[in-house]
Amino acid sequence: MILEELSNAIGVSGEEDEVRGIVIDAIRDFVADLQVDALGNVTAIQRGTEHPQFSVMIAAHMDEIGMMVTAVDANGLVQFTRVGGIDPRILPGKRVKVGPKRAPGVILWKPIHLWRDMKTVPLDALRIDTGASDKSAAEPGDRIAFDGEYAQLSETVVRGKAFDDRVGCSVLVDILKDGPYPVTVAAAFTAQEEIGLRGAQVAAERLHPDAAIVLEGTYAYDVPDPNRETDAGDLPANPGTRFGQGAVLTLADQQMITDPRVLAFLRETAEANDIAYQVKTMGGGGTDGGAIHIAHEGIPTMPISAPCRYIHTPAALLNLGDYESVLALSQAVLRRIRPDTFRRR
Repeated sequence: MILEELSNAIGVSGEEDEVRGIVIDAIRDFVADLQVDALGNVTAIQRGTEHPQFSVMIAAHMDEIGMMVTAVDANGLVQFTRVGGIDPRILPGKRVKVGPKRAPGVILWKPIHLWRDMKTVPLDALRIDTGASDKSAAEPGDRIAFDGEYAQLSETVVRGKAFDDRVGCSVLVDILKDGPYPVTVAAAFTAQEEIGLRGAQVAAERLHPDAAIVLEGTYAYDVPDPNRETDAGDLPANPGTRFGQGAVLTLADQQMITDPRVLAFLRETAEANDIAYQVKTMGGGGTDGGAIHIAHEGIPTMPISAPCRYIHTPAALLNLGDYESVLALSQAVLRRIRPDTFRRR
């Protein structure tokens, strides 16, 4: 597992170079036809041993949410905009790294006692202080990443930034290292997922797979919510996905509805191999599957995710048992799937 190295790397959407280098070094000895396309996707082929003509695309996106410099004040404070889905309420006081030199900075705003009736955090009121006193602090267009170091919190739980989707990238590396499989694996480490599934669209069109697996880090919803607690203080019976309860299968999200044949195949595969899994019933968010499943004539697409707490923040949590469930289920799918698995009769 190379999750620590991947999590600590910086790769805000559109500038995934550092992550791309780690991925290429990790997989080059296990694949053929290793390529980087014009959008920055890394694609590679691992030929199948029994059905080499049948290919399964496995996608995991390299990019992370972050920010971009829009201007620098005369006194050196950096103005910025979001890149990807960031809630401005989490930003004040966060440590960041700015530009190609990774200049350390802190997101600031007016002290709370100077605001009146403030219920939200206006993005345009925020600035980044790098300690500079002039416009040399940064250049417009520079990417800004959260400063969040990977850490082992316990034997089973780790913390880090960008688990969406460096978790998926790490799983895909592990899959390739353990191959080959009966079917051909068309690996795609994609770019620019967080700003519109752009890399996946390009990769799917070029690879033209017969089926696809999308590896993701999704949200774990089992955290206290006073609006949903019962009289006993317990969480409701169906809060969505739960931390430590296995790989997540998606019924639907904002970008796609999982084909019932696909969902049944995933459930049967997990149960036949005694792999822990759960089903995501909340319909928010999206994955690269939204672009992949409608490429060409349509591609049967299997989202398999690891539930992470505090996703899209500088410090997400991952249960390593969930990681292993995602890896085991993905490999079981590759060993069980056949050219006629999703053929309509």
